[in-house]
Amino acid sequence: MNGQQLKKTGFPTLLVVIGLGIISMFTYLFIEIGEELLETEIKSFDSSIINFLKTIETDNLDQIMIIVTELGSVWFLTSMSILVIILLWFRGKDKWGIAAFVAANAGGALITKILKEFYDRGRPSINPEIDAIGFSFPSGHSMGSFIFYGFVIYLIFRSRRSLHFKWCFSIVSGSLIFLIGFSRIYLGAHYPSDVIAGFLAGATWMLLCILALEWIEWQINYHIRPFHIIRKLFSNTT
Repeated sequence: MNGQQLKKTGFPTLLVVIGLGIISMFTYLFIEIGEELLETEIKSFDSSIINFLKTIETDNLDQIMIIVTELGSVWFLTSMSILVIILLWFRGKDKWGIAAFVAANAGGALITKILKEFYDRGRPSINPEIDAIGFSFPSGHSMGSFIFYGFVIYLIFRSRRSLHFKWCFSIVSGSLIFLIGFSRIYLGAHYPSDVIAGFLAGATWMLLCILALEWIEWQINYHIRPFHIIRKLFSNTT
């Protein structure tokens, strides 16, 4: 194997290994939270945060949080997803990018439903006006928002936008993800552990979809059979 092939194979493979390591960590943390739902530590953690938020409640903040939580609602994320798909198509006919984006968001919605049914956790309060119905764990708003806004951040960083724009967009979008999760706790729609678990599950699935996209495009761009080359790499070192 020549040095150019090794460079093309080694660096992307390293990124995949690092990505899978992060995914494994997020998965482990999610499982830990899920296993401790009925434990005293989780209940105390949730109660302490909820009780604190009750002390800062105001009518104005209520209205702000209602607006913020809508930015993570199914109808809003679906509408924005359609817009992103249209832009990806007309700006470069990015078929693989569109496929990964759709898989990330649609798959995330399905995973959320499965996890909610599996853990069967009741909500702090039921309020259909803020989409606070059904099971609580993990938070669908938090998971869906992390996947959608996180994937859009990834798409922006792949674009030819200026570095300044990329970082500004990422900071704003990252802050919005956090605020949507915060709004779910503030409005009594979820426990804090629901939101954290939603972020972890969303990050895990989003990263898997991004890694799959990068892996596919890497093979297409360099016409490389990665597993064949990796096997040759290890056979040459033995």
